[in-house]
Amino acid sequence: MALATMDTADLRIALFSGNYNYVRDGANQALNRLAEYLLRQGAKVRVYAPVVPQPAFEPTGDLIGVHSMPIPSRSEYRIPLSILGKARKDLKAFAPNIVHVSSPDPVGHQAVTWARKRDLPVLASVHTRFETYLRYYNMAWGEPVVEAILRRFYRRCDALVAPSESMAQLLREQRMNYDVSIWSRGVDREIFHPGRRDLDWRRAHGIADDEVAIGFLGRLVMEKGLDVFSDTLDELRRRNVKYKVLVIGEGPAREWFEARLPGAAFVGFQQGADLGRAVACMDLLFNPSVTETFGNVTLEAMACGLPVVAAAATGSQSLVDDRVSGRLLPPGAIHQFAEALKSYIEDPALRLAHGRAGEDRAAEFSWDKINQAVADTYIRLIRQKPGTRA
Repeated sequence: MALATMDTADLRIALFSGNYNYVRDGANQALNRLAEYLLRQGAKVRVYAPVVPQPAFEPTGDLIGVHSMPIPSRSEYRIPLSILGKARKDLKAFAPNIVHVSSPDPVGHQAVTWARKRDLPVLASVHTRFETYLRYYNMAWGEPVVEAILRRFYRRCDALVAPSESMAQLLREQRMNYDVSIWSRGVDREIFHPGRRDLDWRRAHGIADDEVAIGFLGRLVMEKGLDVFSDTLDELRRRNVKYKVLVIGEGPAREWFEARLPGAAFVGFQQGADLGRAVACMDLLFNPSVTETFGNVTLEAMACGLPVVAAAATGSQSLVDDRVSGRLLPPGAIHQFAEALKSYIEDPALRLAHGRAGEDRAAEFSWDKINQAVADTYIRLIRQKPGTRA
């Protein structure tokens, strides 16, 4: 087929992921949605990632296992080590016309090398700010080293996709690559909308109708800003502000978080309609994390008509309009976060107005349109490689 007439159905994508389905997070859910869309359009997709006996959810598409090992300090995650045996044979037989890498791990590096030897285009999707993780383990001094490693990886790729313009601009400033386009994130409006609010469910979790629930949504790990969240609520208590806390999510730091938030309602992992109900039962979302590249939780809260108080970082800057649909404040600014939360708690009209503005903004995010942008990027990269098979 002539490259000029190529469309989505002509794509054969080899997708490499460090975590496609064994632990649920926003990144791998986005990858599974992408695979579902591509398959629905007639494309061929093969996924190469670690497999475990009991994954968090069933994978979308054909998943081929790669050699991996648990991360010593975080055993729920695995490091993909190499493409060996069955995986390498399968990759050769599949004969992709583009390679998509979603994690700068050893298998990701090997996949890039494999593609470059065959003059195949490589697209890398950026899902998290790996360099910022060191801050939460008292190793911030190592950020420049990690940035240099990431830069070497991403510069070997033909292009990058990032979830937001703010993240894309950061990648350009860090000189990771200069061909950076947007693969945003969508929100399922069947699941996330204000009508999911359930007062009986709130009451069952100890939140009265007239109480304001500050929400946390995400995996319970320190790099999500759990320390900033709890320190900010300590500041609210010192100011004698009345509130309740609703925490949605699971993770290895749950015990620590529960000890820091006595009296909070921890409802664990939620999904589907149950997740939509839990989010809508908040009154506002507090998202202090700086590690996200997009901020799925921020968008989901906005779709439920909630104002969002967030760190002015890549995860929320492209979503929240400061003083219109929420507040964007300097990362770690405990006193400013507390003041913003206090304003929403004490002013129901402000909560309502900013929540409605956020809901209007969330209506702009359609999954099919967003995922087609990735397919269009695949096709553009293939056309730019004269030797690539259509």
